[in-house]
Amino acid sequence: MQFPESWLRDWANPDIDGQALSHRLTMAGLEVEDADPYAPPFSGVVVARIETIAPHPDADKLRICQVNDGSAALLQIVCGAPNAAAGLMVPLARVGAELPGGMKIGPVKMRGVESFGMLCSARELGLSQDHAGLLALAADLTPGMDLRQALDLDDTIYTLKLTPNRADCLSILGVAREVAALTGCALREVAVPQVPVTIQDRLPVTVQAPDLCGRFAGRIVRGVNARAATPAWMKSRLERAGQRSVSALVDISNYIMLELGRPTHVFDLQRITGGLTVRWAQAGESLALLNDQTIELTPDVGVIGTEQALESLAGVMGGQASAVTLDTTDVFLEAAFWWPEAIMGLTRRFKLSSEAAHRFERGVDFSTIPDHLQIMTQLILDICGGQAGPLDDQIINLPVREPVRMRLSRCARVLGITLPASEVVDVFTRLGFQFQQQGDDFIVTPPPARFDLVIEEDLIEEVARIHGFDLIPDLPPVAPAQMRVLPETLYGPHAMRAAIAALDFQEVINFSFVEEAWETNYCANPDPIRLLNPIASQLAVMRSSLIGGLLANIAHNAKHRQSRVRVFELGRVFARDSRVADGDLAVAGVAQPTHLACAAWGPAVPEQWGESVRQVDFFDLKRDLETLLGARASALVFQSASHPALHPGRSARVLLDNQAIGWLGEIHPRWAQALDLAHAPVVFEIDAEAIAARVFPEPAELSRQPVAVRDLAVWVDADVSWQALLDTLWNQIREDDALLVVKDIKLFDIWRDTATAGQRSLALRFWFQGQDATLDERQIEYCVQRLIEALVQGHQARLRT
Repeated sequence: MQFPESWLRDWANPDIDGQALSHRLTMAGLEVEDADPYAPPFSGVVVARIETIAPHPDADKLRICQVNDGSAALLQIVCGAPNAAAGLMVPLARVGAELPGGMKIGPVKMRGVESFGMLCSARELGLSQDHAGLLALAADLTPGMDLRQALDLDDTIYTLKLTPNRADCLSILGVAREVAALTGCALREVAVPQVPVTIQDRLPVTVQAPDLCGRFAGRIVRGVNARAATPAWMKSRLERAGQRSVSALVDISNYIMLELGRPTHVFDLQRITGGLTVRWAQAGESLALLNDQTIELTPDVGVIGTEQALESLAGVMGGQASAVTLDTTDVFLEAAFWWPEAIMGLTRRFKLSSEAAHRFERGVDFSTIPDHLQIMTQLILDICGGQAGPLDDQIINLPVREPVRMRLSRCARVLGITLPASEVVDVFTRLGFQFQQQGDDFIVTPPPARFDLVIEEDLIEEVARIHGFDLIPDLPPVAPAQMRVLPETLYGPHAMRAAIAALDFQEVINFSFVEEAWETNYCANPDPIRLLNPIASQLAVMRSSLIGGLLANIAHNAKHRQSRVRVFELGRVFARDSRVADGDLAVAGVAQPTHLACAAWGPAVPEQWGESVRQVDFFDLKRDLETLLGARASALVFQSASHPALHPGRSARVLLDNQAIGWLGEIHPRWAQALDLAHAPVVFEIDAEAIAARVFPEPAELSRQPVAVRDLAVWVDADVSWQALLDTLWNQIREDDALLVVKDIKLFDIWRDTATAGQRSLALRFWFQGQDATLDERQIEYCVQRLIEALVQGHQARLRT
């Protein structure tokens, strides 16, 4: 919301300067984002009149002007502006003047002719980018007047950054109400003229959608002069409010919207056949708008039309079919109340900008429609002439303003200070609220313009704003300092992120809505959760895996010549699950677990002279996952399995304590090729909640006895996995107390021989250590025999000799 300070002070003029007014508005919740002077600083520029003009003797494009600057003698100025003419009032920079940018004016000779000053264009004064000629001033100005005073160039332009709930402040009148309430100054009353009705013409209007239009008012005005010039005062205010002057009829409509907050529309009456109908659009209809955009309509879009054509997108923008032109002579003025729910989201859907929709979707005062239409009519008659018909006002379905109760005790509890009832009465009176006081309770009926007053806290906020946020003391809360002990076994999201970052991964945050192809390709998900209103057509479904986002990150970096990428994401995924019930943080039928996913691509270690280049592989990420789990890594099991996104022979399901928690593997070559990656990335994705509990450290006495190491090689069938052998060995150790001296088991070699097809030899290394005494050979031999027997019985293993 942009407007000049002078326009605001015309409605409410408090006895404070502009800086104090800006601060007061900001502290009341109407943030003044910018408060800049309308014109840049310059000095020595006055109003002047060109008395005579003559050609330059030595230059075709230059002319010699005799200029009256209010002094006794005329000044001689050499000027090359094409619009310079006798009798024209223009800005004159006298000798000694300083223009924007530091340019100083002195006497000069131009092709042998002396010039004592400079006649200025708007761009030279920093007022606009127009430099086609001299800035033409009003003829009634007096030569010699300071230009800044004559044009009020010291006016301050305010830019308010309003919150979406304060639609009532999207006008000069609305902001002036706030100023009057905050400062106690007088608020100028809205002067409603009684426009004489000189013709009896009416345009029939039928409202078929009461949930679209709650009130509709209009009138016919005939014989207007659309080519009439917009008054300078109106044009100046519009320009300083950021509006471009178009024509008198359009400027008047924009002026009413900016000053009173009332969006209106002007139809060319001669281009309307029959009467108007306000209704919902029908499927397949289209409308050509004023911005030359043609949109396809749906039944949830409101329109104004006739039997033959659509004339306007209700509450948003008029149509080309009935737009006024400079040849328009008869018009129909329309002002209506459109339900905010019917306008919300239309500008974003149709990708257009509309000041009217910006106001209507937030709520516009529905009680002053006839008054504002009277003011608009009078402006048209004064500027464009014409004859006005009777004003038709249809009230169809207006909002019911439910009273809101505010308890004084609740106000004190929320604000932290106790305000007397008399001060609350003063606040509500200054705001113009209708209210009743019942003891310490206040029952307020919200004004028609205040759609933001719905609950008790809204009224408490009004009390705080007008009382002054800066007057509420900054007192620290008084509370017992009870330290909360964090559970040491909790692996929270921050600790998890820190641990992953320490493993040389960088965190990324991707959208939770993804391309549908990702769900099909990477998750084999035929029925993803679809968005009702996606921000982009390709981001139409909710993700059920984090892998797609990480692969897109890798592909993006690869295209930008990054040779090594290691990224991770901790975020929610979404999948259908009929077991999920509705709740405060849950949606019925939708599971929303938090997953942790890591992806690595490129060399396993950064390039260096002491290490040859090796591409990252399955076991690199397996080690990272085991490092992340720490002491719980011993409970990890990796089972060979297939996943739609992973290489069929280089992928595994991850189990923790015999519960499936995720996947680990190399990306399928098909998807690596589709992403134009020379090497396949390696990824893992696990349920973050499954690893959220850590093993509590338990101190144990370290053994002082020496460690004995024994190697053992056995032949087993090729389809017997190492994990199966390891499980058999540890199960045997747990069953036999004599085997508790076995501290660790590792696989260090695999051997295959063509003579023993279908089998392979696995070389195992065992570590033995006693707790209180050194192990002798007999004890170690007993343990080795028991372990061999377990392998023979469980997997028909035989010793390799």
